[in-house]
Amino acid sequence: MTAMLASVRNLAEARLVIQAGVDLIDLKAPEQGSLGGLPESTVREIVLRLPDSVTSSATIGDLPMEPDKVAEAASRMAASGVDYVKIGWFPSGDWEGTLARLSNLAEEGARLVAVLFGDELPVLDWIERFREAGFVGVLLDTRDKARGPLAEILPRETIERFLHLGRSHGLFCGLAGSLRIEDIAALLPFEPDLLGFRGALCRSGIRTAELDGEALRRVRALIPRSPRSLPSLRRLADTTQ
Repeated sequence: MTAMLASVRNLAEARLVIQAGVDLIDLKAPEQGSLGGLPESTVREIVLRLPDSVTSSATIGDLPMEPDKVAEAASRMAASGVDYVKIGWFPSGDWEGTLARLSNLAEEGARLVAVLFGDELPVLDWIERFREAGFVGVLLDTRDKARGPLAEILPRETIERFLHLGRSHGLFCGLAGSLRIEDIAALLPFEPDLLGFRGALCRSGIRTAELDGEALRRVRALIPRSPRSLPSLRRLADTTQ
């Protein structure tokens, strides 16, 4: 079963995607970059107002790979109450040191998700390292949204290898990155755990615009539900720990 992730930037949008039956609410500030982060106080307020049954994630922002900076931001976001903290792995910087610092946070119980960028030659060999550090999931996204959808940027073989590596190391795996409604049929056969959307759910397809209820419903209808579907992605993370 593939779950649907929708990125939202405020409580009103969160409530809209809940009504549409979205599986995972992802809190972010799209106007701040590919993984633009909302203030921790805003995330905390939204999470407190969500039903207990709702699964949530949040990004920490487009931060350079500096161990102290990334670890501190991830720690603050984990304390906000979200189920998952998404961390982008941007080119250059201290990947080794950053992963070492984040492994300590994972040991304390934070559910961390590594985001790799398909338009920047993702280093898939690091997926095993993420698992060893205690991460629970990996997401393949795009950094430059103007370059087009992930499904057109990467060849089928790379997407398959990403998913294979993630699954073989016990991580849940998601695909995102300017995905359009027409990309769904092409990506569902890969059976990712998640498909993530923002622009396809917005008016005129612009990711910084307001969400469109009708677009939400169209995307939701194209991602089949199953009697075996995960009632909460929290359970998937629990099985990996």
